[in-house]
Amino acid sequence: MSPFPEHLLAGYQTFVTQRLPTEQSRYRELSQIGQSPEVMVIGCCDSRVSPEVIFDAGPGELFVVRNVANLVPVFQPDGNAHGVSAALEYAIQVLKVKHIVVLGHAQCGGIRAFVDDSAPLSPGDFIGKWMSMFVKPGETVAQRDHETMQQFVTRIEKAAVLRSLENLMTFPFVKKRVESGELQLHGAYFGVAEGSLSIVDQNTNEFSRVYQSILASQA
Repeated sequence: MSPFPEHLLAGYQTFVTQRLPTEQSRYRELSQIGQSPEVMVIGCCDSRVSPEVIFDAGPGELFVVRNVANLVPVFQPDGNAHGVSAALEYAIQVLKVKHIVVLGHAQCGGIRAFVDDSAPLSPGDFIGKWMSMFVKPGETVAQRDHETMQQFVTRIEKAAVLRSLENLMTFPFVKKRVESGELQLHGAYFGVAEGSLSIVDQNTNEFSRVYQSILASQA
């Protein structure tokens, strides 16, 4: 058996000696009463985009599911295994979260592979098949006139957030709670390089940056 990564053991030692002592009571409480987060975050697997870090969340505050390109599939009760759908079902039906945040980000590898129509990485083409659900039947995704490749990629990264929000409403248990006012859906986009955060205006589906307004209020 290969040795456990040393940097992970070093990180755990730091956790035990520095962070755990200040949060020990919280961990004990969570172990006894269970979790009750009010927010679910659907994010990307990308190692640069950790919801807990971005939102400075402590233990028990966020219920997080991550996948390639932060995608939510349409509701499809076909008898097959569906990881995101299972997480959604648990978050809504058991935890009764009050908010779902779909968190997209810049430089998304899954979106770039989709845009570039990259060759399959394996015979199963798992990434290609996963990303294909982002597009509706008959829909075409193409670069616009006078649009740079970077602008195209960014537009599709944000479009993935909007499509996931749209797909969330195909789940009957999500739709029911949204319409009753018990659940709110949100979209957000993280700029990796500068650490910016943009959120979706639900009236216009436009992304507006909150990072700049926060900096302005601190000046």
